[in-house]
Amino acid sequence: MKIEIAQIADAAALADFFIGHITAHPEYISHGEIQMGVGEGSIVDGVLVAHPAPDAREKWMKYITEHIVNESLAEVWKAVSDDGAFMGFCVADIEEDGDAPFGVVCDVLVKEEFRGAGAGEALLRTAIGWLRSRGVKDIYLESGKDNHAAHRFFEKRGFTHVSEIYKLG
Repeated sequence: MKIEIAQIADAAALADFFIGHITAHPEYISHGEIQMGVGEGSIVDGVLVAHPAPDAREKWMKYITEHIVNESLAEVWKAVSDDGAFMGFCVADIEEDGDAPFGVVCDVLVKEEFRGAGAGEALLRTAIGWLRSRGVKDIYLESGKDNHAAHRFFEKRGFTHVSEIYKLG
């Protein structure tokens, strides 16, 4: 397996994979996807019910293209198997609206058939290394509230649950 920097030519395939995943697994949708308009969330009986927005692919294409192009404050990587198969991707960016710049691992997503093969670990390690190489000390990520497998994955790699996000119903 190898980790490569994603190129503009990869954007459509990344978008198709991402939208396919959040359609099949709406628990992946967090406040970030809802805020950017990729996901929609309504409160039903006190519980968030999320799903992709009708124009989710177009909005996510804009997002991923901006992240691929803006190499100084964002980066996108893809994991590729030894036989050239796309395994997953990771997005990270640097935010400068705090006391000091901080890093955000925006997405780590691996195809189900490749989970457990080290792609997620390699992608996350690459993102953290990239952020650290740019002097970032604090690194955050977000995850859908019911995406428990991802929560365990991140906790095993040193991330700690630090806050809750609430949406006015």
